[in-house]
Amino acid sequence: MNDRKQIAIVLAAGKGKRMGTQTAKQFLPLRDRPILYYSLRVFQDSFIDDVILVTGEDEIAYCRQEIAEKYGLSKVRAIVPGGRERYHSVYEGLKEVRKLTDHTAAVYIHDGTRPFITENILLRLKESVEQYGSAVAAMPVKDTIKLADQDGFVTATPDRTKTWQVQTPQCFDFDWIYPAYRRLIEEEEPLLAKGVHITDDAMAAEMYGGGKVHLVEADYRNIKITTPEDMAVAERFLQDIF
Repeated sequence: MNDRKQIAIVLAAGKGKRMGTQTAKQFLPLRDRPILYYSLRVFQDSFIDDVILVTGEDEIAYCRQEIAEKYGLSKVRAIVPGGRERYHSVYEGLKEVRKLTDHTAAVYIHDGTRPFITENILLRLKESVEQYGSAVAAMPVKDTIKLADQDGFVTATPDRTKTWQVQTPQCFDFDWIYPAYRRLIEEEEPLLAKGVHITDDAMAAEMYGGGKVHLVEADYRNIKITTPEDMAVAERFLQDIF
């Protein structure tokens, strides 16, 4: 399986309401380049063969001209419009992957607002997905976690040694994750009626994939930029890197 395609789906279709800006957060400048650029650059310089970029329909031309072409990101093979929710966007990306592969690919699904992914993390994920069929970037939780009811009262305290903070990329064999997402989309309405909300790819794989999801230790710096406070942290990380 070592010669099979390694394909990344990078999600950049969100609006980022919590950032409080008119510009979608993935396009905000970090130093002098859009946040989205940084993760795409890592994929470009890595062993990844192809990148599928999923963005808003109105941003496709911008992403092609002002990011992919401007910065020489030649591995961006396709830029496709996303959907209403994150899982809709992932499914659109998976449908595009299907055009590029004979179904033996490993797929790396990544949030475009996580600029600090590294090739070392990607290599660890590659090793895991080759062995287990899944590889989800994550880090052990540092703080005690509480589960609460709708009124804010604690209902349980999970064992901290068994709790992980999940990140991206989340990687799967294509012939595992694509059928799982197809079933998710088919059963979306009954799931929503039950109050089930799919928040990451691992959850779709857990529900419909028929196998165990393997967590891979990544890096605490692999943050998702969501708020203005995150931007300040990201600026500091860039100072340390460069």
